[in-house]
Amino acid sequence: MERSAISVTQLNQYLKNILEADYNLRNILVCGEISNLTIHGSGHIYLRLKDEGGIVSAVMFRSSASKLKFRPENGMKVIVRGNISVFEKTGVYQIYITEMKQDGIGDLYVALEQLKKQLAAAGIFDSAHKLKIPAMPKRIGVITSPSGAAVRDIIDITGRRYPLAEVIIYPAIVQGDSAPQSLINGLRYFEEKQNVDVIIIGRGGGSIEDLWGFNSADLAVELYNCTIPTISAVGHETDFTICDFAADLRAPTPSAAAELAVPDMAELIEQIHQNKNRLNAALSGKLRQCRSLYERYALAKILRDPKAFTDKPYMMLDHLVSKLKHSADNACNEQKMRLSTYIAKLDALSPLKVLNRGFAMAVNGQGHLIKSVSSVEVDSPLVLRMADGNLRCTVNEIEKEDNNGKRNEI
Repeated sequence: MERSAISVTQLNQYLKNILEADYNLRNILVCGEISNLTIHGSGHIYLRLKDEGGIVSAVMFRSSASKLKFRPENGMKVIVRGNISVFEKTGVYQIYITEMKQDGIGDLYVALEQLKKQLAAAGIFDSAHKLKIPAMPKRIGVITSPSGAAVRDIIDITGRRYPLAEVIIYPAIVQGDSAPQSLINGLRYFEEKQNVDVIIIGRGGGSIEDLWGFNSADLAVELYNCTIPTISAVGHETDFTICDFAADLRAPTPSAAAELAVPDMAELIEQIHQNKNRLNAALSGKLRQCRSLYERYALAKILRDPKAFTDKPYMMLDHLVSKLKHSADNACNEQKMRLSTYIAKLDALSPLKVLNRGFAMAVNGQGHLIKSVSSVEVDSPLVLRMADGNLRCTVNEIEKEDNNGKRNEI
């Protein structure tokens, strides 16, 4: 007799009951590599776990996913805890994950690395933004637990190295869920109410869980925006937190933070003595140099014989005067010679020289020179100027010569 057929839904429900009833499939641990990761807007996480030989589907509901300390990524090797069951709609069996951690590395460490990358990409750790720690601060703000060893170390070392500095303690919660906000409140307190030159923020050593309050993104942003130079001193030398990267300076321990915050008074005094000795040596050297220069100038001829300073200029002046006089004489003689030449030429052309040779010059009654017989008339008076006197005459007759030399009476 044939069995009666069952529906697909009944089959999937049957398989689901079998899987969920198997004790070995409850609270099971499975390791594998994440693939096909989908983080849904609802908060649920869908993925597949794979290894060299197979693949299994998995889902992590929001109630469990919200407790994750890190963000899952494709290719990440993880260990998941959960239950095996069948999704009735598809008939696919899958792991319903309740916990997840990275295989071989704690989930807090993974979360720290992811947050570090995120803040670094946002420029929170940019070295160009970091402030310079003052060389000799007058007031130091300390944000830490008031009862821990860290605060005692900071106070003791600061008082021993640089007693001139005043230490102001802000009692903060340094462990647990309320630690980040308490540390942020400490930064804001010093920003708004206390005029300090530098801030030390930190605590003593502990596990990564103990130090987790210093891995807050909000605290990193507050350190980035702080206008007062900050020194992070969290845990031991091997411990690193987000606070260390966001602060202006990282100290390996709280004790080292105190040493970085203030100078050593003994070293300052020694440096002052050294500077004093160098200054005295420099002044002595300068004094010797000035004395040597003075002695050299004292032997100079100009100081031993002041007239030597004026003799040479006087000699130069005499030379220039003589040279000027000689040049002036030469110029005058040259002009005299030129003038004599002009006088000789004018003398040769003078009408008086012509008169001395027996010639006479006729002028009319007005004293104008008579150049042509046409300019005079009969009976008109004229004067004949000779070398030794004048003859006053009257024109009796006028004869004019033509171009051929023929004379015609006018």
